[in-house]
Amino acid sequence: MMVWGSAQTNPMNRLEELECHFTWKLDASRYKLLCIRDHLEDMGSDMSYPWQGQKYNLLAYIHYTLGSKDNALQCLNKAEKAFHQSSPCETTGPWMLATYGNLAWVYYHLDNQEESQGYIKKIEELQRDYPSPFQGEQHPEVFAEKAWTLIKFDQDKKKKAIEYFQIAIRMKPDQREWHSSYALALESVKTFPPNPEVLDKLRLAKEHDPDNLYVASVYLLQLGKVAQNEACQLAQQILNKPVSCYNGLKPLISFYSAHLSRNEAIDLADEALKRHPNVRFLKKCLAESYKWKICSSEDNPRRESMIHRAIGLYTEVISHYPETSIKMKLGLASIYAESEMDRRELADQIYEELLSSVQEPTLLQMLYHRYATYLNYSHKDYNRSIDYHMKAAEISHPNDYGKKSLNILSRIAQRGRNRRCAEIHEFLENLEVDEQ
Repeated sequence: MMVWGSAQTNPMNRLEELECHFTWKLDASRYKLLCIRDHLEDMGSDMSYPWQGQKYNLLAYIHYTLGSKDNALQCLNKAEKAFHQSSPCETTGPWMLATYGNLAWVYYHLDNQEESQGYIKKIEELQRDYPSPFQGEQHPEVFAEKAWTLIKFDQDKKKKAIEYFQIAIRMKPDQREWHSSYALALESVKTFPPNPEVLDKLRLAKEHDPDNLYVASVYLLQLGKVAQNEACQLAQQILNKPVSCYNGLKPLISFYSAHLSRNEAIDLADEALKRHPNVRFLKKCLAESYKWKICSSEDNPRRESMIHRAIGLYTEVISHYPETSIKMKLGLASIYAESEMDRRELADQIYEELLSSVQEPTLLQMLYHRYATYLNYSHKDYNRSIDYHMKAAEISHPNDYGKKSLNILSRIAQRGRNRRCAEIHEFLENLEVDEQ
């Protein structure tokens, strides 16, 4: 690392004071970062999406963290361009604070002292020319970008995102996209019992931000069956919009599947893919729609043809997401398990490959739970199923899959009919002691 001049003997102190992705403690596993990268890339480049600059800023941080400094710089240049295109000249300044902070960090780590210092000076000039409207506090634009960024991570960070959106909205209440993203942040934090504020916030966001079809879709999904008449109209609006994982299609497909019919969900996803046949995200939506139908207990006269189509789609989608395809591989295994007996061997192969390669605890927890369920229903191997539910449950800080396995083990123990009930009781008691 190059040595900074005498004017600033410890440049790291100044860098750590900056508000940007490198100081926001965005710690996450490599797999999580890869998933976020794929999600951001699936958003497309439609400038009607109000968070394009923020998207490129986060992509830059992820590329840098994953080891690609050149891609990071390219994304930061795109972020700067997006902010200038989406904001009037007199309001662009505060949006550039995080971007310039990121650039200062990246150039510092590239041993380019001059460029890094240059961006720090630009930040100081921006802070002078665009002082925060609230003395002693950061700009509302920085709070908004920080909130939008944190919502992409785990539940604890999503809760922090809600706080930052509240601060940004309090400072600058006329930004409708902030209200919309705040409502989506509330919806993304699953609580029990459900938060009654969520539906109201989504309704208000839908009314004040009518062009945001993603908010409209999530709102319908929350409303449930009473919104059936609105769904078809919304579907046509979404199909006519530029393709993006943020155009509202995925939550609307979930609505169709849950409240209309799984066949209509498949038709909607299929129509979207026909209009945009090379979009990987749409192939993923259609593959998942087929899985919901195939794995349901509904009568299905086209079952074999659907299985054949689903296998082809899943195989293709896995190739499009080579570094983040674990869930898609499990989806393919589910299709194989529902198919003819000779295809079930292919499901076994998928599980064996994943069990030997997956190492991240949260992914292992999901894998163990799914494998336990597969052993129970497809192989009737109840003993090994219990073993893998135990493996899922004993991983520290259980996610939803770990909790599901815990609940299954508790029910088995409470029924008292399994020969391993005493062992399961002891296992659960030991888990409680360990958690204390």
